Amino acid sequence: LKGIQYVYSMYYNKLEFLRFDSNLGKYVGYTELGVKNAERLNNDPSIIGARKAQREAYCLNNIGND
Repeated sequence: LKGIQYVYSMYYNKLEFLRFDSNLGKYVGYTELGVKNAERLNNDPSIIGARKAQREAYCLNNIGND
C-alpha cells in the first residue's frame, strides 16, 4: 500500500467542503462549515481510525483493477 492515497471528499452544491486524505491522516476543511466539521472529526480517534482502515479495505482489493 505504499504510495497509495485514499481520499474521501464531501460536496455541497458542487463545492468540496471537507476531505479526508490518507497521506495527511486527517480531515481538511475548505469552507467555514468544512473547517468546523474537520475540527470535530479530527478530535474523534474512532472516526480517524475508521477512515485509515478504509485505505486498506478499499485500496488493497482494487490495486490490480487499473
